[in-house]
Amino acid sequence: MRRPRDIDVELKALQEKAKQLKAQRTIQLGELVVATGADTLSIEALAGVLLAAVEQADGKPEAVARWTERGTAFFQAGAKKGGRKGTGNDQNGSAGA
Repeated sequence: MRRPRDIDVELKALQEKAKQLKAQRTIQLGELVVATGADTLSIEALAGVLLAAVEQADGKPEAVARWTERGTAFFQAGAKKGGRKGTGNDQNGSAGA
């Protein structure tokens, strides 16, 4: 006879895993802000820049493509210099955000 699954235990484990992943993502985003030098901006300026980028992304996919190219070059240059630690979010050989 098979032992019944404990759905509550499985759900709790999945919720804990989701919480860990969210915390890891938050840390990685903070590392990205520091790595790009954006931590020198005020919180309000940084928020404004990100809001403008999100607005542009909706209407201009070509802008997102340019940002992606620039971001890829940034991470590749950082990897060549060896001065930047990886965020653990590697995709296709470069860390993406």
